[in-house]
Amino acid sequence: QVQLVESGGGWVQAGGSLRLSCTASIRIFGINAMGWYRQAPGKQRELVASISSGGTTNYADSVKGRFTISRDNAKNTVYLQMNSLKPEDTAVYYCNIDSLNWGDFIRYWGQGTQVTVSS
Repeated sequence: QVQLVESGGGWVQAGGSLRLSCTASIRIFGINAMGWYRQAPGKQRELVASISSGGTTNYADSVKGRFTISRDNAKNTVYLQMNSLKPEDTAVYYCNIDSLNWGDFIRYWGQGTQVTVSS
């Protein structure tokens, strides 16, 4: 069974940086898009960034210019480099990897990693 293992979360002061990683426990066939979502207390989960199989990226307006998503297909890994962090970036961050294999679409989710930014 595929599991996505996240790492890199933690506590940082405003203006600092963190790098999140998300790796699949086993090889995923037909990997398509990858992405990162976040959920703050009392709020809905929101898309932070996504990257297509061709490398096209998409960012939430609130993180444009500060966050960078990248992927390593050989390692089944997606990264999120977060710079100039703000207290409002505090949330649990979840990665996702989409698979489209023989017409079957599956979205895998990570377990979530806490990011806390203090002012």
